[in-house]
Amino acid sequence: MKRIKVKSSLILAFVLVLGAISPVLAVTRDNSLTVENTGKTAHTFELYQIFKGDVVEGSRTLSNIEWGNGVKDPEGEASTVAEGLKTPADAATYAKEIQSKLQNPKTSDKVEAGGRYTFSPLDSGYYLVKDVAISQDQQESGAYTSYLLKVVGKVEVQTKLDVPTVEKYVRDINDSENAQYGKWVKTADHDMGDGIPFKLIGTLPTNYDECKTYKYIFHDTLSAGLTLDKNSIVVKVDDKKIDTGFMVETTESGFKVIFEDLKKVTGVTSTSKITVEYMGTLNDGAVIGSVGNPNEVYLEYSNDPNYEGQGTPMGKTPPDKVIVFTYKVIINKVREEKAGETVELKPLAGAEFKLEKKMTDGTYKLIENKVMSEDKTSFEFKGLDDGQYRLTETVTPAGYNTIEPIEFKIIANHDDETLKLTSLNGNAIEGSIELGLTSSLENGSLSADVVNKQGPELPETGGMGTKMIYVIGAIFVVGAAAYYFVERKISTDKK
Repeated sequence: MKRIKVKSSLILAFVLVLGAISPVLAVTRDNSLTVENTGKTAHTFELYQIFKGDVVEGSRTLSNIEWGNGVKDPEGEASTVAEGLKTPADAATYAKEIQSKLQNPKTSDKVEAGGRYTFSPLDSGYYLVKDVAISQDQQESGAYTSYLLKVVGKVEVQTKLDVPTVEKYVRDINDSENAQYGKWVKTADHDMGDGIPFKLIGTLPTNYDECKTYKYIFHDTLSAGLTLDKNSIVVKVDDKKIDTGFMVETTESGFKVIFEDLKKVTGVTSTSKITVEYMGTLNDGAVIGSVGNPNEVYLEYSNDPNYEGQGTPMGKTPPDKVIVFTYKVIINKVREEKAGETVELKPLAGAEFKLEKKMTDGTYKLIENKVMSEDKTSFEFKGLDDGQYRLTETVTPAGYNTIEPIEFKIIANHDDETLKLTSLNGNAIEGSIELGLTSSLENGSLSADVVNKQGPELPETGGMGTKMIYVIGAIFVVGAAAYYFVERKISTDKK
């Protein structure tokens, strides 16, 4: 016998070839079917003999078609039913119709992803191979197999398991440099209070058109640092907004977009893309630093086009995730104190500061006023994006000079492949005091010492400076008196 390998795309291409052809051999059991699991989940297969027949010598044609032992209470003549299965579509339809009449399965071992299983020995005939009932229900990337194919000789097939996918994206913006959001990406950083656009993109399996009904659910979860704007949710099919055919159900940590039957939505095909767009806000519960604020989605979907019982067998996609980062600046207020030949920095209390962000139009947006209590010398500005900032001292400790405003940049990089924060730096731009920013990638922080210096000392009463003032004053008095007498004498002489 020849060894025959059947590609997955051709599995349903076998149609029944009937007729009285001679010579005819008896039914042979020198047959086998090897199934290769090309899916992403483990499968347990069942094999049912639908038709049996004799093999025509020198060919793979079956004659004398009869019902196999895998069908209970068959209806009609086997040869007549078989004769009607002339195309792959006919075979696919019949595979659905016969599900309720199946019996006497041969069951495989559990076949892991990438594994193979061989059913042997087998009588020559036509067989239906399918997954054990509910074995793929709620499996990640799970989908059910159901093929009707001819087994004559040694046959190898690959599962054709196509499942939908889902992706999630977010938009970034540095509002010191750009007035518009950037392209859709996987990582972003934002200021606390920013509105953040998110987008979900769902696809459909290639066998979507074969399904009578199709349940399709987006499950979106926001971390505690993100707040959903419930009124911003927009659903589209192929970039066209739709308002019916689905419902939105919000939860404590996110929302679901539920299509009870996507087949009822006009215009949806196997190549369609279903999208959901919405806005979230970075709130005061946001995590600062490299952990970030994740936001993920997964799809739940009908995964058995042949199922016609109660309920709907459902699979689910692996989750897809985006992360929003945010940062903080820590300012330590210090003074200089001489200790011999060295100068030490000591904590200095009593200052107040404000932090502003430079916008694209050149104006400054107030981020926060930070008031220092008398016993505190450092403070934090939390929930900052990358961009340009201005730190201004609004209250100066008594006896010290007010610093000039300090302008600096927060510069951050994050990787869309690894979803990690890769670098965080600060760069001082201008100001009378150099701002040496020290970064912590893990904590998402930039810290710096801001030094206040005392003004020049005024002379004390009775000191050298005061005596000089007295002397100069006396000279002015004597000079004025002399001038008065000279002027008076001149006036008298003229008379």
